[in-house]
Amino acid sequence: MAPTVMSAERAALARSLLSTGAMSPDWQCSFAAVPRADFLPDVIWPFDMDTRRAVEVDRRQEPETWHRYAHEDVPIVTQWDDGAGAGPGGESTSSASMPSVVFRMLADLDVQPGHRVLEIGTGTGWNCGLLAHRLGTEQVTSIEIDAKVANAARDRLAAHNLLGTVLTRDGAIGDPAGAPYDRIIATAGLRRIPTAWLEQLRLDGMIVTPWGTDYSNGDAIVRLSRCEVGVEGRFMRPAEFMKLRAQRRRFDGHSAYVPADGIAGADRSMTKVTEADLLGADRFDPRTFAIGLHVNSCYQVTAARRGGDRPVWFYGLDDRSWACVMFRESGATDVWQSGPRRLWDEVESALSWWQDLGEPDYDRLGLTVTWDGEHMAWLDSPEKAWPV
Repeated sequence: MAPTVMSAERAALARSLLSTGAMSPDWQCSFAAVPRADFLPDVIWPFDMDTRRAVEVDRRQEPETWHRYAHEDVPIVTQWDDGAGAGPGGESTSSASMPSVVFRMLADLDVQPGHRVLEIGTGTGWNCGLLAHRLGTEQVTSIEIDAKVANAARDRLAAHNLLGTVLTRDGAIGDPAGAPYDRIIATAGLRRIPTAWLEQLRLDGMIVTPWGTDYSNGDAIVRLSRCEVGVEGRFMRPAEFMKLRAQRRRFDGHSAYVPADGIAGADRSMTKVTEADLLGADRFDPRTFAIGLHVNSCYQVTAARRGGDRPVWFYGLDDRSWACVMFRESGATDVWQSGPRRLWDEVESALSWWQDLGEPDYDRLGLTVTWDGEHMAWLDSPEKAWPV
């Protein structure tokens, strides 16, 4: 049942989401009827924007702090290490996304009355609840791979009379029995779009999902429409999501690449590329995403600064190629490369490509996924595509 009066914190969040355009007015009723706080567990780990770290908050011990975070536009971790971890120090594996991210993606989805929606990644159940309130419970199917997370979400949805179909399975399989769907939305980051989703999409259907490359942990929201070859569409904006379990990065660690004696045996050269050239303003800088679209099966790690020096490492995920560029406070920038791939040469070439084309933003980049699973990135037009 929709509450008649929102708390001051919830009302402030609603005003903020509306004023920034993150939430469109047509979602305002669902926001009021489906409180985010009701879908959160007692112990949460909000990401504190000031300290840039996750902090543990227990509602039973700090109710005011818990409610403040529940109504703030911050991401909240709800599980570590697939349920085996007790808190920060491991890998965050389930969360409640920032409300602004949730509602921007719902706007991208462009649901209409009568649409049937498949959601991949139930999580807390809040996103599913918003969709069910808007469309009706019979129109929404959600998939969650973790049985404990799925059961908790079912309980929360049922408490609000919003429980439809919540399946416990690998989201990559989709829901062939319930297909076709008008819309598919994923709340986990992908590196490959499962062809099963294409097969379960209506002719005029759409997929909205975070997608990215192995190069970084960053994603970009992409909106893909059915077309003759499969699905295709443009990237919308940067984001960062926990990855679909089957698509988590397969990185064996630094010591599997660099020998015990370090970089001594690698090929050495120098570059005129600066630290600002390569890394940009922040981790969501479009250059990082663009480089990843050209340098396949490569993982980049920016190490902590050592005095005035900052090493940036590159690791080949299909072999043991590696490279390191050492940006210095003063003096030449050294490069070391080893293995069959010249990873730094590939990165430098991709960076030059991006710069020469006027430093395009996310919305000039697009993705095509064919019926046989081939992924093609493009700039401005699908006719200018290359494999990723």
